[in-house]
Amino acid sequence: MNNAVNDGGGAGVWSATGFRPGTKAGAGAGPAAGGPSGTPGGADGDVWSGCWVAERLGVELVGDEGLGELLGLALRRNPKRAHLLVSHVLGKHIPQSPAVVYGYGFALGLRVRDLLGEDEARRAVVLGYAETATGLGHSVADGVGLAPCLHSTRRPVEGVATAGGFEESHSHATSHLLLPENPGLLAGDGPLVLVDDEFSTGNTILNTIRDLHERYPRDRYVIVALVDMRSAVDLGRLDDLAREIGARVDLVTAASGAVRLPEGVLEKGQALVARYEAGAEASFSEAQGEVQPARPALRVELGWPEGIPDGGRHGFTPEHRVRLEAALPAMAARIAEALPSGTRRVLVLGFEELMYAPLRLGVALEKLTDAEVRYSTTTRSPVLAVDDPGYAIRTRLVFPAHDNPADGPGERYAYNVAGAGFDAVVAVVDSTADTPELHAPDGLLARLAAHTPSVLLAVVPSYAPARPSTVSPAQSPTERPSMLPEPLRGPEFSSYAPDEVGWLLRDLSDTRLEAPTEEREEAIQSGGAHYAESLPVEYQPSDAYQELFHSALTASATRIAQAVGVVTETVLAERSPRPGGVVLVSLARAGTPVGVLMRRWAQHRHGLDLAHYAVSIVRGRGIDANALRWLAAHHDPADIVFVDGWTGKGAITRELAQAVEEFEASDGITGFDPEIAVLADPGSCVRTYGTREDFLIPSACLNSTVSGLISRTVLRADLVGEHDYHGAKFYRELAASDVSVAFLDAVSDRFGSVDEAVDAQVKELLSTDRSPTWEGWAAVERISEEYGIHDVNLVKPGVGEATRVLLRRVPWKILARAGAGADLDHVRLLAEQRGVPVEEVAELPYTCVGLIHPKYTRGATGADGKAVTV
Repeated sequence: MNNAVNDGGGAGVWSATGFRPGTKAGAGAGPAAGGPSGTPGGADGDVWSGCWVAERLGVELVGDEGLGELLGLALRRNPKRAHLLVSHVLGKHIPQSPAVVYGYGFALGLRVRDLLGEDEARRAVVLGYAETATGLGHSVADGVGLAPCLHSTRRPVEGVATAGGFEESHSHATSHLLLPENPGLLAGDGPLVLVDDEFSTGNTILNTIRDLHERYPRDRYVIVALVDMRSAVDLGRLDDLAREIGARVDLVTAASGAVRLPEGVLEKGQALVARYEAGAEASFSEAQGEVQPARPALRVELGWPEGIPDGGRHGFTPEHRVRLEAALPAMAARIAEALPSGTRRVLVLGFEELMYAPLRLGVALEKLTDAEVRYSTTTRSPVLAVDDPGYAIRTRLVFPAHDNPADGPGERYAYNVAGAGFDAVVAVVDSTADTPELHAPDGLLARLAAHTPSVLLAVVPSYAPARPSTVSPAQSPTERPSMLPEPLRGPEFSSYAPDEVGWLLRDLSDTRLEAPTEEREEAIQSGGAHYAESLPVEYQPSDAYQELFHSALTASATRIAQAVGVVTETVLAERSPRPGGVVLVSLARAGTPVGVLMRRWAQHRHGLDLAHYAVSIVRGRGIDANALRWLAAHHDPADIVFVDGWTGKGAITRELAQAVEEFEASDGITGFDPEIAVLADPGSCVRTYGTREDFLIPSACLNSTVSGLISRTVLRADLVGEHDYHGAKFYRELAASDVSVAFLDAVSDRFGSVDEAVDAQVKELLSTDRSPTWEGWAAVERISEEYGIHDVNLVKPGVGEATRVLLRRVPWKILARAGAGADLDHVRLLAEQRGVPVEEVAELPYTCVGLIHPKYTRGATGADGKAVTV
């Protein structure tokens, strides 16, 4: 089934004499739909950039009224096809506004999403074609918004298995490879969206679908192109293929038409190219400029986010896009700051298959500067250059390949750059291509320097795929069709330094998740919603409360430092035969500051640089299984040590043990030890702890502003899909109140003063029985019955948990151990602010216990928001 998605509209013929309205032959009529506003046509007034070829060879462009604004014509050295359709909106041969280039692809992606619907779009994979459509395919994927993307490549990568390949018969370089990091990316049963710049004969698309369908059959394919230029002969081939493989095939294009070629055009075109390249009629077109001592290019350090692929060669997920979006403004700002003063016109020049990264940098730069920004890329394709307003390729720069290509050295090209009046050119390459050849006297940078006053170089790290995970014999890689994104890191996500922690979370910062405390409590207790489906409004502490925090931190920093040292030394002594192989995995978010401190202690005491991640665990829902899969793919599960801040009654300890057991059964991946290492274990729920005293850990006093500005984690079906990590928000707007790093520094500054005390305590602990007694759980059950609550989930024991009740829930009472001192100052202040009674209890195993209102309705608080007693 070939379902062409294109709007009806005017048609005509573009030829040497200009545009003639009329009825086109071949493809069905339709306007240039889907692109942004603006005139993307030739630079010389109303002259069509295909006139020169049309006049000499009799070639005509037949189709939509706007087709000539999208396409021009040129000639190339190719024995299979003389003419070349040159797009004005692709960003390959003709410098164009980055917003226009990106807008066309994004708009096509929106149409694909509308065609498929949300559910199908979420299961889709977008595949772009190298080299010309890598950026277009990526932009289409952005428009779809829910699907990962991949592009074919002509660059083999050592250690990455080929998941497929095909031939592009008319191309200068014909062989395409598919090298996904996760082979399962192509093995799903959702729609495959194939994106190319033009859909001409259909051969490339047919080759691809046949090859992939034989390996990974599916029910639906969507073909996307800027222009559909099939001849009448080729129009029925998609229908034939759809029937042959028993799948639906849809087509989405921005415009459609056909190329009328007179008899003998190939031979005439080759002769014309030979004559011009011999120099008989061309002079300025080669535009190499005199070879002069090269001015070194100014290198701009982008600050590319760690773990974000440079493109779709090995796969690019929606989560990668979210992280990249957050980082783009800062990277573009670094480029803008490096531009010479007075720059009026600047070109962002990408590199062959590296089209998407420079395109997005160009879009971001366009928003930051008053200069006119244009975007194009270098290419492998040899095209004749003719300096004529009616010809699409006016100038050509030639330089040697600079990425050590597998098919050997050769010429590369940059078109329409020379003579374009650029005050600066920003060359964007990946690190594989940052070679001596790039900087050579005849290299790309030198060629650019001959035609612009300023050349800047920005290098994007070439993405190195991770080693594949170990899969049990019963588990096929096709059972995990999604790619798991790399951890989020600061400063793009959290205020912690990027090496302090990697967050295996999905960034939901732009999603409204907060709800009033009373509404949340009613929904939770009525069973209408789980607590992890929304977030409480972030508590903004008063000046008095902030003073309490800082006073508590000053008073307790040494005690916390000692507990950090004890728990870290216990972990290094017992949990791994290779201390340097320990991988800390904090339970977000309360465990994260503790994990960072443990990592700092290992550096302080042993010079170890331990890996540290944060993952989500939700009571009643378990740990994030996708996070465990990522960890298993990158580390030995036996090296993983789960970390939390403190224990209360031990609910999360039990939750983790059950979740790990279920994960082993479902995935066949074993080795994770569900034992949690905590700073404080007043409930006697774990073996590995820094102390069992119930004392104030100042990080419990605040929410995100002491936890890297990260929210509590979120798990909601409409936001977190089957193959997503649990979500969380980064509260950038609270940066002025952030004390996360100050808390860490205050504690780690005391490390040197507690070394001896830590050694003595660890020696004692390692020789004693530390088996959990679960005293805390028994106490909670007793309190639940004595106070008529009859629900242990509403009893929150310990200073940290009681603080959370006052900050996030609707509190009923606070039980305080008789004689408890300064550790409860902040609890008393919060209780006073919320009108919650504090009741002293003589025989309490914890310093304090928070009780959530057991019969909560909206009437459980008065008009002033304070608690009403039952």
